[in-house]
Amino acid sequence: MAEIIQRDGTWTFDGETVRIVPGGKAHPLRLALGELAVPVQALAGISFEPDRKGGRLRLRLRGGACPVLRAADGRLKDGADPYVLAVEKDRTGVAEYFVDEVRNALLIEQVPEGPVDRFLLAGPSLPVSGGGGDGTASFDGETVRLTWNWKAEESKNASGPAAFPLARIAGVRWMPSIGLENGYLRFEPVDGPVSAPPKYDPYSLELWGLSKKEYTAVVVAAAVLARLPQARTAVDAPAGAPALTKAPAPAPAPAAVPPADDHDVLLRRLRELGELHRAGVLTDEEFSTAKQAILSRM
Repeated sequence: MAEIIQRDGTWTFDGETVRIVPGGKAHPLRLALGELAVPVQALAGISFEPDRKGGRLRLRLRGGACPVLRAADGRLKDGADPYVLAVEKDRTGVAEYFVDEVRNALLIEQVPEGPVDRFLLAGPSLPVSGGGGDGTASFDGETVRLTWNWKAEESKNASGPAAFPLARIAGVRWMPSIGLENGYLRFEPVDGPVSAPPKYDPYSLELWGLSKKEYTAVVVAAAVLARLPQARTAVDAPAGAPALTKAPAPAPAPAAVPPADDHDVLLRRLRELGELHRAGVLTDEEFSTAKQAILSRM
């Protein structure tokens, strides 16, 4: 068991799952997500990025494995990213050990780094709500509800709260406020996208970026995305594309196994494993298993 406890949160790893629990003063988005369980099969890698204050632990997930990351589409800052942990200066050694443990598990399990065609993590727990700007979005697993506040456009308030079942939703997209540009949480109805700007669109919340809590709108987006009938990931979608297309993405062909791994890389990895074994980080059994896995690839 590897564990690192920080003010930013706690990460533990039992050889199969990385469990992430946010700290009490973590970003509102991370608090809204709560505890996350990330199976080894969903991981593409892990790194520790040192700096003068300590550093950051960063999990890298396989493309399409997490509905939150799919909904965010690369737009989360480090403070809001649930897969980044701020590490204090006196815990950098623990962070490096944590990295070694996860990397060894990835090596032993021979987890591919490529994208997946389905979510490997469950969506946010229900019911869920979030947003800001001109209203609040909520989702109970069956119905999306948009409730407007006094700052919403008159046309939205005049029509009253909006409610539409999941069956009427073809896709969802979240865009945070960037600079002077307002963001939005937009639901695409099955009969086609609405051409009106989010400010006037009854299927959209406008996000002004006045509070970190507006980031919680992406939690609603992820919860809906994970439960759409066509809940498959468009892992090849370019940046800025809708979070989910109307047609499910076809399952990618199994990744071809290269005829041989780079010999020098494998030799270097063997030396690293030997050092970990001599330092007592790896048991005899763990070292033997990892070594055999590398030798079989040589």
